[in-house]
Amino acid sequence: MKRQSILFCCVMMNVFISTIVSAQIGRRFPSEKKIVSDPVTGVPLTFLTSTPGGDSKIYQTHRQWTCDGKWVIFRSNRAGGEAMAVNEETGEMVQVTESGYSGMLCLAEHSMNLYFLRRQRLPVREGADASRSEGRRGRSAPAQIIRVDLEKLFSDSAMGDLKDADAYEHICGTIPVEMGTGGDMALDPTEELAYFRVGREQAAKHLPADVELSASFGPRGMGAGPAGLAGMNLKTGEVKFIVAVPFQIGHVQTNPWVAGEIFFCWETGGKAPTRMWTVKSDGTDLRPVYPEAPYEWITHEAVITRDEVAFAIVCHRRPGTGVDSFDDWGPSGTGEHPTGVGIVNLRTREMRIAGQVPIGDPGRSVWHVHGSPDGRWAVADDFQYRLWICDRTSGEMALLADLGHKTTAGDHIHPTFSADSTRVEIQTAMLSEDNRSLNICIVPVPESWLSHAYSSRFVP
Repeated sequence: MKRQSILFCCVMMNVFISTIVSAQIGRRFPSEKKIVSDPVTGVPLTFLTSTPGGDSKIYQTHRQWTCDGKWVIFRSNRAGGEAMAVNEETGEMVQVTESGYSGMLCLAEHSMNLYFLRRQRLPVREGADASRSEGRRGRSAPAQIIRVDLEKLFSDSAMGDLKDADAYEHICGTIPVEMGTGGDMALDPTEELAYFRVGREQAAKHLPADVELSASFGPRGMGAGPAGLAGMNLKTGEVKFIVAVPFQIGHVQTNPWVAGEIFFCWETGGKAPTRMWTVKSDGTDLRPVYPEAPYEWITHEAVITRDEVAFAIVCHRRPGTGVDSFDDWGPSGTGEHPTGVGIVNLRTREMRIAGQVPIGDPGRSVWHVHGSPDGRWAVADDFQYRLWICDRTSGEMALLADLGHKTTAGDHIHPTFSADSTRVEIQTAMLSEDNRSLNICIVPVPESWLSHAYSSRFVP
């Protein structure tokens, strides 16, 4: 009996040690890189992951590559839901978080640093009363903003000289639990501030008494306010409230070229009365980015150049005969008015439509959009989960990758341009046997497009 107990303890110790090793930041994974020609366009698709590992890219509003352009950061279940990095040249993968993260992964523009939110772990309460009060969701906990030194991590990982997580992670500061912090976070290009969404109770304290709260909009019961934004000084940990609005806030992003310029959306789960908003980091200049009309279904905006935001004007519903013929979303999302990839200039407030899925094409409409930092290209996915590219100078719109049009994929492809404007990162189920699990894929801008010459080229 004693011998069996000793054997059991040894087995459990080995399991414990194995768990620690498998969870360790800096753990390396073998390359899965493969290049596959797109079945329709023939464009060479570089799959940086190619097995069902629970992968997904960072949302298209945020930076995807490290500042040296060598590593792509993504979310994965390959290491128990930790964040991963993959080297675009070698395909090698490295685990870059250890104790989890919450919401958005934020890469710095000018340093090899990664930032994210992490909930603090609170001690478990004892007793039946505590069990009833905590329920299935657990106790609320403050959130911390964590910085990871990727340069040091990659170096130690390559040499096989990994240290404890605190050698790479730094706690920038703690956000009080009463702020009701959400998972959306964005990093200022100065790397001195991070901005994040706060909850209703905190926002209500800062909303002027004469401001009327917005009710839910549309059939999903979303959109009601209030909500707010706050920021943290990443050097001192000081937290400051920025602005309160009477509606629900969704995606938060920054301008990678202009310090203190924040963008966020009115989140309804669909069409919003006015989707896109901007504010300065000191709480001034709160305004809509684009004066949305009731018949326009605006969605999935992203800052693409210093002075521009791209967004989708969706065309996915059949035209009706009047307002009364539409559902709770209103008279929006049809081809009765201009639709496509919209691009608005933040300084002049002028808007242009860069391109649209051709009439009659089964893709029907653009859905998620992005643009190249040099101002030459716009990209969009469609309702067939395919990738389109638009030449912003000539207006030419072309299918860049069919990707097997896996409409059963676990998520949309969410295209994002690289900093050098030569390639696009997507997530796709093209290689998946279950037609759902996603892989990380790089799609190049064709050489024939990169070599386009113009007598007078658009410059953003």
